[in-house]
Amino acid sequence: MKNWIKAFRLRTLPLAISGWLVGTSIAANVSQLNFLIAILTLLTAIFLQILSNLANDYGDASSGVDKERKGEERMVSSGKISALAMKQAMIVFGLLSLTSGCILVALAFPEDWVSAIIFLSLGIIGIAASIKYTVGKNPYGYVGFGDVFVFIFFGIVLVFGTYYLQIQELNWSVLLPATSLGLFSVGVLNVNNIRDIESDKAAGKNSIPVRLGRTKAVVYHGLLLGGGMLTSVLFVLLNFESYWPMIFLFINVLFLKNIQAVSNKPLDELDPYLKQMAISTFLFSILFSLGQGLA
Repeated sequence: MKNWIKAFRLRTLPLAISGWLVGTSIAANVSQLNFLIAILTLLTAIFLQILSNLANDYGDASSGVDKERKGEERMVSSGKISALAMKQAMIVFGLLSLTSGCILVALAFPEDWVSAIIFLSLGIIGIAASIKYTVGKNPYGYVGFGDVFVFIFFGIVLVFGTYYLQIQELNWSVLLPATSLGLFSVGVLNVNNIRDIESDKAAGKNSIPVRLGRTKAVVYHGLLLGGGMLTSVLFVLLNFESYWPMIFLFINVLFLKNIQAVSNKPLDELDPYLKQMAISTFLFSILFSLGQGLA
């Protein structure tokens, strides 16, 4: 059980919760929440996050990327979980994601078949993308497209989707905080990829930091975090009621610390800052949500 908990990578789950929290808090400002839909949305997001983590463990072990990597031990490459068992776990969490998503869509859109089909399709694409990230022939995570997947699904789809499932009306300004969460989530991935830049290069995994080099990858990191802050500030200004929603700006202290670490620390000392970046994103979502409640 301890090995499976490690495989789930619980320290990454705040990313799924963060996007859900932001989307839910914005929806709560518009209308009374449907708590069953909110819980099912969160469960589906968590199942997809765990599926992605398991697929990443399996895929990196199969390709040999894990041999020289730094950071947390991976379960398949270490031999603590067999490749077959990991594959079976991926099937279980794929089915959990699909089941939870189907129930969610049925409850949210009992008569709106167009929206139901759109959200169900997004869920199926999300399951396929979680697996294809590092599994199979030509996984897109190995050619630098992992950032795009993380931005779309942990930002745009999760935040905007959470909001729409509750309100069922289009509010395009919600795309601004959705962009923020997408950029911060890519920031977490970027710390991971900078830490593994040498082992990824040796294994032929062409992540963004491998393509850019460490110096430019640090600049990219700063742009991700700065851009994420800017889009949320724009959202508050467009929906201005008071300055309380700006309370999330305090998280800049943690983001600056993360940028400094990514810039100056030796690669083998960056692993704690992967967790710090994920927690900082979670704290941002808490302060953002609190600010929405105080507006």
